[in-house]
Amino acid sequence: MATTDLSYYDKATIPNAKKFRFGIVVSEWNPEITHNLYLGAKKAFIENGAIAENITKWDVPGSFELIYGCKKMIESQKVDAIIAIGNVIQGETKHFDFVCEGVTQGIKDLNVIYDTPVIFCVLTDNNKQQSLDRSGGIHGNKGVECAIAAIKMAALREF
Repeated sequence: MATTDLSYYDKATIPNAKKFRFGIVVSEWNPEITHNLYLGAKKAFIENGAIAENITKWDVPGSFELIYGCKKMIESQKVDAIIAIGNVIQGETKHFDFVCEGVTQGIKDLNVIYDTPVIFCVLTDNNKQQSLDRSGGIHGNKGVECAIAAIKMAALREF
């Protein structure tokens, strides 16, 4: 269980995001979770200077499709960082393990192959309540945390 507020950050330590372009690729699976993560990310971008028109959102069917969606966004859009937003909840089969492993490795591969950072914002929880708690509930919003990471990584690209 998360013991910190995922939405907390020290705004004084965050670069201004005004000059950056961001991509957000969002899984349509578990939309009540992924939409809240998206809203948290977008709000954090705007609060830190990003221009709304410089935030591109694409939807994909599920978390496994995030990899291809992010790849296509890197190749076709001029973005400084991307957030991959998804949610996988443990079920009764090994499907959870396969999806989580594939998405994790796929996003890692994108970060190795391309010069555009892809931020992992895929909640992999044991139950829906844990996902709700981390998408704007009692533990804050992981989307906010990932937007802050995206801003920092976009700034790092400039070195």
